[in-house]
Amino acid sequence: MTDFVDSFEDQDPFDSAGLRLTVDLTALTENWKDMARRSGKARAAAVVKADAYGTGIEDAGEALFMAGARDFFVATVDEGVTLRPYAPDARIFVLSGVWPGTERRLFENDLVPVISSEEQLAFWMAVLADYGDYPCALNVDTGFNRLGLSMHEAMALADDVSRPASFAPVLVMSHLACSDDHSSDMNRQQLESFRQVSAAYEGIDSSLAASGGIFLGSDYHFDLTRPGIALYGGEAINGMANPMRPVVTAEARVIQVRSAKAGESVGYGRALQLNRDSKLAVVSAGYADGYLRSQSSGGVPLRQTVPQGGLGFVAGRKVPVAGRITMDLTIFDVSDLPENAVRAGDYVELFGKNVLVDDVARSAGTIGYEILTSIGLRHERRYLFEDE
Repeated sequence: MTDFVDSFEDQDPFDSAGLRLTVDLTALTENWKDMARRSGKARAAAVVKADAYGTGIEDAGEALFMAGARDFFVATVDEGVTLRPYAPDARIFVLSGVWPGTERRLFENDLVPVISSEEQLAFWMAVLADYGDYPCALNVDTGFNRLGLSMHEAMALADDVSRPASFAPVLVMSHLACSDDHSSDMNRQQLESFRQVSAAYEGIDSSLAASGGIFLGSDYHFDLTRPGIALYGGEAINGMANPMRPVVTAEARVIQVRSAKAGESVGYGRALQLNRDSKLAVVSAGYADGYLRSQSSGGVPLRQTVPQGGLGFVAGRKVPVAGRITMDLTIFDVSDLPENAVRAGDYVELFGKNVLVDDVARSAGTIGYEILTSIGLRHERRYLFEDE
């Protein structure tokens, strides 16, 4: 028994994983350089929240830092702490700000909190009274009605001559609600509001544009842009050809290839009724892995409005999801492939270069952001570099 086990010691777990992700760090850094060029005179940051959109904040962060990124945005203090060793002298902004109990970790890891409310502002002022000077950023709501100081609060703070000298914001920022829709007049409205804020905080860096806003043009760039989804190969603009390079490839292992007869059904609820003799490949990924149930071929409400369910790619062809996606398993119809083109142990691409992540998202009734940040809850991951 020991000899049998020892014979597998040198096997790479990636080669037999049920679900595996390949992250192309060269494509990631090229996408950042592309967005940096599109940002014109503005510096381009890198948004690496949600574990760098599911790609791994350590490796992705280090690659982006080596490519030249010196400003990073994370969602939480924990993410900032994880990133710090991989971006040693970068500015790391924490979008969720600061709360009692997090300030020491902010200081110890040189993280910059983004202040988004009067409550956070009051707490931060109290912290500064005890600790002295420390940078922060201000987030101002210019119409999104999500996080941010109101326009009134932000302008009043700018005019407040009694604010302590230790209060030293290094960035004022806002976020566009409709940057993925360049026809929306909301973009121009928010731009005009943010210009007022930027002018009130003269001498402090200003940032309005994330990925979609960068494509809106130089009026939206200010001093710092914040590309996120575009870095990871996702679409930033609705209805526009995506110029970004795919970064993540997700593949699921084929557990079994089986035959089924015309007239039989496939999966839960008999969601698919076969009208021909078929060949089915069952793969080891499902909604517990973030491969969303809503892109099943039938038996889910979305198919009433979006007829096409999900597609995979194997043996040089796209193949449709067959029936309902379940917790750990998905079935693909491989009937149109040559005999023995797919065997147990092969891998089906769930998305990547052949099935774009945003096409998967459309079949699931969502956006590429959700697919990237959900996939791979149980997975092996590897990274590609240009010299490989």
